[in-house]
Amino acid sequence: MFGFNDLARFVCAFREYPLRVYSHEFNGTRVLSSGLTLANTLLLFYTPMTKFGRYISYNASGGKEYCDIVESTKNISTYAPIIHLESQISSLPTEAEKISDIFHPIRVKDLGSLARLTYDPELPDETNLALYTIPHNNSWLIGYLTSLEMDDIFYQFNYVEMDSEPMKPFLKYQGNEGKEPELSDSFEHGFSYLSIIKIKNEHSIFGLK
Repeated sequence: MFGFNDLARFVCAFREYPLRVYSHEFNGTRVLSSGLTLANTLLLFYTPMTKFGRYISYNASGGKEYCDIVESTKNISTYAPIIHLESQISSLPTEAEKISDIFHPIRVKDLGSLARLTYDPELPDETNLALYTIPHNNSWLIGYLTSLEMDDIFYQFNYVEMDSEPMKPFLKYQGNEGKEPELSDSFEHGFSYLSIIKIKNEHSIFGLK
């Protein structure tokens, strides 16, 4: 991931139940990681660990987000537990030549369509509010992950190409006003928000060429 705030946003923002976070060694560096379990692949997002503690603390107040690593959960905030590992996080290979769960890239017309795609009529109460931005061919893509489950599970990376690197951590929209969504770094009453998770490097799992 691009930085610690991106990981904190991924594991905590807009989640009723924050994800577990692991601290472990990776390529000679202590990192914090969490991820998604796909049909045949464990997709981990990680960032260097710069501070030791028991929890990631995430709090959105005064229109801003605040991310930290803390020792206790005594303050009002959202907390993701950190599990410190001495062994490798998994015995699975970390650099596979062939990945089974490649995302099929689907280009979406605009950010409004991308925001509306986050509504799932089959699971209306379990909304996934995370978007992912990745660098690609001297530009940036912002996308949403979906899946189709038939005999096998097919994953899609639905994306919009951006004119420049997204520098703000949220997509703000208000569907009932008929306005286009916009990037935001603060919260305002009356709007809905999607968290933006910035990934530092493009990976082959996104299926882009």
